Amino acid sequence: MPLTDTFIKQVKPSGKPAGDKYADGAGMFLLVKAAGKYWRMDYAIHGKRKTLALGVYPEVSLAKARQRREDAKKLLADGLDPSQAKREEKLHRAAAASNTFEAIARLWLTATAASRAESTQGKVQTWLEKDVFPSIGASPITSIGPRDVLAVVRKIEARKAFDTAHRVNQICGQVFRFAVAEGSAERDVTTDLRGALQRAEKTHYAAVTDPSQLGPLLRAIHAYTGYPVASAALKLTPLVFVRPGELRSAEWTEFDLEAAEWRIPGAKMKMKNDHLVPLSRQAVAILQELQPITGHGRYVFPSMRTGERCMSENTVNAALRGMGYSNEVQTAHGFRATARTIMDEVLGERVDLIEHQLAHAVKDPNGRAYNRTAHLPARREMMQRWADYLDKLRQGADVIQLRANG
Repeated sequence: MPLTDTFIKQVKPSGKPAGDKYADGAGMFLLVKAAGKYWRMDYAIHGKRKTLALGVYPEVSLAKARQRREDAKKLLADGLDPSQAKREEKLHRAAAASNTFEAIARLWLTATAASRAESTQGKVQTWLEKDVFPSIGASPITSIGPRDVLAVVRKIEARKAFDTAHRVNQICGQVFRFAVAEGSAERDVTTDLRGALQRAEKTHYAAVTDPSQLGPLLRAIHAYTGYPVASAALKLTPLVFVRPGELRSAEWTEFDLEAAEWRIPGAKMKMKNDHLVPLSRQAVAILQELQPITGHGRYVFPSMRTGERCMSENTVNAALRGMGYSNEVQTAHGFRATARTIMDEVLGERVDLIEHQLAHAVKDPNGRAYNRTAHLPARREMMQRWADYLDKLRQGADVIQLRANG
């Protein structure tokens, strides 16, 4: 006679060590023991008698236990062992749990860290932890589809952070391709999102490119009395015009002040090639003045809070804001455009030397990229002329105006 919900709820253990069995039919029974009530199913396969565990009451109700019995009967009809199928399903779930997007992404972060600058590594990790993991981090990577990634990207686009949305989509794609290589996924689903993301209007970093306006800016920089490390970074920025991330992550081991050279490792560069910056006498003097303050540590420009990290990416821009220069007038990155424009249009420096110093790709007559020491003597002389020119502007000397176009 089939069991009923009322009977199952009310039945008590008799005290037998092996428990009491109450049949429901087709091999299924309820095993009642002092420790609890257990659903079981007796069956035979390949001439062997076996027992399958169907769950524990009340977590598994009578109706659910019967459904599991029917599922087991279907497997038996196909010649499959329900106990073996259950073990394989358990292993599959365990494998899926260890192959979540977050688990794979963290493996990818570690495996590829050497290819990124430390600042970029931190930024990528923050994007994943704040924008991606809360939405799809706990999902098995094989269960994530293009729409799941698109939903993540759409939330970022809603903040008008379109460039970040593109970067996050690219990062997700790299994680998927890593998973494919590791055998944890079949394909990169982000390839289906091509053309689906919004594009932000291309913006240029604000920069002062008129010599008559650059002089007052340089005087304001040299009059800045804030944090000494920030002050040194401000003064050095227009002299070397590297990217802000390259400057703030500079390490003392990269500098040879006697040779007046700064060798930036390719891992920190946008183009991933080593970059050599000849240092003017003015640049060396700034670094020599800073060395007693930060020279005992790793970073030339350490964070105010801890010497274990370099200064914030906002430090120089915040100092410029404090001096009265808005984000629409001058940015730290904008000093690259300042140098590029004035060195070419006012000082008449060779464009290829300027491009070399900006770490842009420059080809030789055969179409091959120049190495990091190309035209070094000429670049060294150019950087000194630039530093001397900036001194003249700061000191209020007469300046040559930009040549008119046309």
